Amino acid sequence: MVEDTILELLSPYQAAVHTITFDNGKEFANHQSIADKLQADVFFAHPYAAWERGTNENTNGLIRQYFPKGSDFLSITDDQILFDNDRLNARPRKCLDFQAPAMVFSLNSISCT
Repeated sequence: MVEDTILELLSPYQAAVHTITFDNGKEFANHQSIADKLQADVFFAHPYAAWERGTNENTNGLIRQYFPKGSDFLSITDDQILFDNDRLNARPRKCLDFQAPAMVFSLNSISCT
């Protein structure tokens, strides 16, 4: 199921997907199939080495501003998740030269189609 979801979400952007870094969970057991279908290199972060996935860890922290640990996700609506997702993607990031991820993605997607 994880493999199918990753492929569904990333396939439209295959030209822009060069590498993927996964955690070491068993849900990524089919990593080679994902790599083959997306023609991308797959890497695994070392255990307890969060800095190897810096953007992911930073984004988790930003998400926690909207949904603190212990949040009951059964009480959170899809609309609330989409609203907060849009706010995060419109927030400028230092690692993107203070551009918003949505803008960078939009500009890069044009050349990937």
